[in-house]
Amino acid sequence: MRSGRRKAMYHSHRTNEVLHVVSSHSTCLGAHSNTLEHLDMSLDHFDCIVIGSGNAGSCAALAAKDSGCPRVLVVDKCPAEWVGGNGYFTAGAYRTVHDGLHDLLRIVHNVAPNSDLASTIDVDPYSPEDFIGDIMRLGEGKPNPELVKALVEGSRDAVQWLAERVKVPFTFSFNRQAYLVNGRQKFWGGLALSVEDGGKGVIAAHQKALKDAGVEVWFNTTAVELVEENNAVAGVIVTQNGELVTLRAQSVILATGGYEASRELRGKLLGSQWELAKVRGTPYNTGDGLTLARAIGAKLAGDFQGCHSTCWDANAAPDTGDRLLSNQFTKSGYPLGLMLNALGERFVDEGEDFRNYTYAKFGKAILRQPGGHAFQVWDSKVTSWLRKEEYGDDIVRKIWADSIEELAEKLHAEGLEDKETFIRTVKFYNDATHAFQAKYPDKAWDPAVKDGLSTSSLPLPKSNWALTIEEPPFLAVKVACGITFTFGGLAIDPNTASVLSEQGKPVPGLFCTGELVGGLFHHNYPGGSGLTAGAVFGRKAGEEAGKTIVRS
Repeated sequence: MRSGRRKAMYHSHRTNEVLHVVSSHSTCLGAHSNTLEHLDMSLDHFDCIVIGSGNAGSCAALAAKDSGCPRVLVVDKCPAEWVGGNGYFTAGAYRTVHDGLHDLLRIVHNVAPNSDLASTIDVDPYSPEDFIGDIMRLGEGKPNPELVKALVEGSRDAVQWLAERVKVPFTFSFNRQAYLVNGRQKFWGGLALSVEDGGKGVIAAHQKALKDAGVEVWFNTTAVELVEENNAVAGVIVTQNGELVTLRAQSVILATGGYEASRELRGKLLGSQWELAKVRGTPYNTGDGLTLARAIGAKLAGDFQGCHSTCWDANAAPDTGDRLLSNQFTKSGYPLGLMLNALGERFVDEGEDFRNYTYAKFGKAILRQPGGHAFQVWDSKVTSWLRKEEYGDDIVRKIWADSIEELAEKLHAEGLEDKETFIRTVKFYNDATHAFQAKYPDKAWDPAVKDGLSTSSLPLPKSNWALTIEEPPFLAVKVACGITFTFGGLAIDPNTASVLSEQGKPVPGLFCTGELVGGLFHHNYPGGSGLTAGAVFGRKAGEEAGKTIVRS
């Protein structure tokens, strides 16, 4: 009982702490509460206003238009050349329930149903139980089960809608989610769908669909306050060209992303070390949605100490993603080799699970290491398996050597503090790998399955895909922590995407989607779930916005 009471007291204290930080951030941003009657404002009317031009906001806007909102407006504080939010920087992966190869062949553009290529593809069905199980397992049982259920049950319809209505060019993700083993393309990790040209292709399809549907999009337009009338949200105050403008609407949909691009909020909510994390995507996700919603009493939800972070190029820019290279700074080849910190020690089980179940948390592990960086290391047996999109000669700085001793010497200039420990760690790993292979000679390396090829004798084992690192030349790259999006956000109704008040009731006229939704992910998440969640809850929000028109 005492332990449970202490835990409840901690969570209550943590919630109050987060509320204080967000409220302070609202003040710092210069919220304009209680000043409506004093402003010289122009007046414009819309049926639905969406704040945010990413995947989630675009889905919401198009769904609102299709659901009976004659005039839909998307506003974004970024300039037009930064359209797309974080969705632009993704690999374009969508995780969805499906019945296997025949089901997905109806969606993808890069494989014909009866082609020779189709006959060489192995992709297992992915059931609702699989999807729910992955989110809850990686989230340590803490994600909101109703939100998870809504995401999973809506995933397949959302993907079909994206393919048919938005014309998103889906493909099989051969280079990212499959390995060619014995002449067959073997997909793994419950994920098979990507998009031609990745996130860039996603956003291009959305922009065309919005334009064709007659949805207006305004850039350089910052939302600073929600307008309330008769206890309902009735519009939003924005800044344009330095002037305050009031935009009226029967519904507002928040799709502003998280707060990962704000060093201040990262430091206050995630911890001071997170100020050193590198922003993977848009620099414009600075917590505005939290500020807007909290100002009218919206409820916060989810893991405000958690985020999606990954292995990121240590030489990438600190505060923004690159619009050209986008997701290519990701460094996800660690299951094929080792990761060692500045002290020359391993700190994660590189073979714990498939990459798309571990990459969103390993960035955090890197950030905790001395200097906030680490080194990924491979030998010549596996370097050809590394994804060229991430490890191409023109993408990442490579450090080659003909011996582990030489590699340690070269890495010393890159921040390796203890060369001797580095050499010893690799030797002990190799010895453990040889011992396991001698004991289990029938086990074969297979990157498309959890092959059980392990270094189980080590205190920190590599549980799968353990090959020795002893055949030159050796390759290393330096990696840091890249932050993608934050997990804490707003509480919503799972069925309508309505924002909930502190009392747990829907705030009339206010909806939320995308990375601003709180409670869906905790600690970690299965890759490809984010874009799908944005589509599922974006559609719900847009459809509900349409219902406000019917009732008026």
